[in-house]
Amino acid sequence: MQKTRAGVASQTKFLLEESQLPRRWYNIRSDMPTAPQPVLHPGTGQPVGPDDLAPLFPMELIGQEVSEEAEIAIPDEVLEIYSLWRPTPLFRARRLEEAIGTRSRIFYKYEGVSPPGSHKPNTAVAQAFYNKQEGRTRLSTETGAGQWGSALAFACKLIGLECKVYMVKISYEQKPNRRSLIEAWGAEIVASPSEETQSGRAILEEHPDSPGSLGIAISEAVEDAAGREDTAYSLGSVLNHVLLHQTVIGQEALAQMELAGAFPDVVIGCVGGGSNFAGLAFPFLREKIAGREIDVLACEPTACPTLTRGLFAYDFGDTSKLTPLVPMHTLGHDFVPAPIHAGGLRYHGVAPLISQLVRDGLIRAEAYLQNDVFASAVLFAGTEGILPAPEAAHAIHGTLQVARAADDAGEDRTILFNLSGHGHFDMAAYDNYFAGKLKDVALDEDEMSRALQAIEGLPSPA
Repeated sequence: MQKTRAGVASQTKFLLEESQLPRRWYNIRSDMPTAPQPVLHPGTGQPVGPDDLAPLFPMELIGQEVSEEAEIAIPDEVLEIYSLWRPTPLFRARRLEEAIGTRSRIFYKYEGVSPPGSHKPNTAVAQAFYNKQEGRTRLSTETGAGQWGSALAFACKLIGLECKVYMVKISYEQKPNRRSLIEAWGAEIVASPSEETQSGRAILEEHPDSPGSLGIAISEAVEDAAGREDTAYSLGSVLNHVLLHQTVIGQEALAQMELAGAFPDVVIGCVGGGSNFAGLAFPFLREKIAGREIDVLACEPTACPTLTRGLFAYDFGDTSKLTPLVPMHTLGHDFVPAPIHAGGLRYHGVAPLISQLVRDGLIRAEAYLQNDVFASAVLFAGTEGILPAPEAAHAIHGTLQVARAADDAGEDRTILFNLSGHGHFDMAAYDNYFAGKLKDVALDEDEMSRALQAIEGLPSPA
C-alpha cells in the first residue's frame, strides 16, 4: 500500500483502459435546480416542437435536445470510433506547479490527442452517426478557429457523409493549415461570409470587408441545410445534445482523479459556445448540485465577454435570424467581435444550459486580455511541453490566476482544467505574440450597445 501511495504521489499521467470508456452520456438537465426555459419559435413565440426542428436535425438528436433522462446510452458504433483516441489522458502539471512556486495541485484533461486535435469529435462522430442512420447523405456546418470544422470533416469521412464547412473569414485567413486539414478529410470549405448563400451575400453587400463571425457562418450553414433535402445542419456547440455528447470528458476525469487520489476544489474551462467547458464541468456540477464544494470557473476573452458582460435574454443563435430564439447570455445576434486569435471563442451567445447554471450561481465567469492569455500559454508550453490552442489557453490563464490567489491567501487548491486542443495550427498567432504585434482588445462598448438594441422587442425570459 505504501508503494502504491508513493507511486501516485509522483505520478504524472493517469490513464484508463479502453474498457473503461464511458458507455453513457450524462444529461445535466435531470439535476438542474432550475429547469432551462424553452426555445421559442420566432414567428409564433411558442416553444418549438420536433416538427420545427426536423428539417435541420435527425429525430434522435431532437429527442436528446429535450430529454430529461439522467443518462443516454452511447451507440456501439460511436464507441468504436471513440476508441481511436479515448479515453484521453489526465496529467498532473508538476513542472508548471514548480515554475510558479504554487502549493496547489494542478491537473489537466488533455483532449488534444484526438485525430483532429480537440474535444470536438466527441459530438461530431455522434451527430454524423445519427444523421447517416436517418438517411441524410450530407452535412453543413460553420466553424470559427477550425477545430469544429475539422472534427466534422473527420467524422463524415469515417462514417461516409459529404460535408460543407463555412469558416469564419478571419480564421480562414489566419489558420490556412486548419483549412487544409478539413480538405484532407474530403470536406468542402469556403470563407464566411460567402457569395454562396443569400445570408452571406447580404452581409458582403453591406460590409464587403467583414471579418465574419460565428453568427454569420451559422446563418450560411443553416440556409444551406434548409435548402437541400439530402442535407442536415450540424452544430459544434451551444445546443443541449452537443454538450451532452461532450460529458465523456468529465466522466473520464472523475475516474482519473480517483486514480490520482484527489478531487478538484476548482474546475476550469474556456467558454465560447460552451461545449468543451460543459464536457468537463457538467459531471462535476452533478457533484456540486448534490452538495460537494466545488468552484466552477468559465474563462472567456474580454473582446467577447458573453457571460461576464452579456444580457440574459431570448436571442437568435445566428446573425440572419434563421434559428429559433434561445434563452442565453448574449451580446446581440449581429454583434461582430474583434478579430482576436481565439476564433473559437468569438460567439455572441453561450449555451442555454450554461447560462442558466450561471444564473443559479453554480458557475462563475472571468474575462481575460489576449496578451495575458498568450503569456500563460507560453509558460505552460515551456513547462509541460504542449503548445495550447489560444482558446484553451484561457483556461490555463484562469488556472494560474486561481493558483496565485490561493497562494496569496496562504491556501492550497486542487485545480482541474480542460486542455481542449493543441496550438499546432495557431503558429501565426504565436508569431505575432513573439513579435510584439498582438494587440489587447477590450469589449467594443458601442458595438455591444448597438447589437443589444437589435434584440429589443424579442420575448423576455422569466
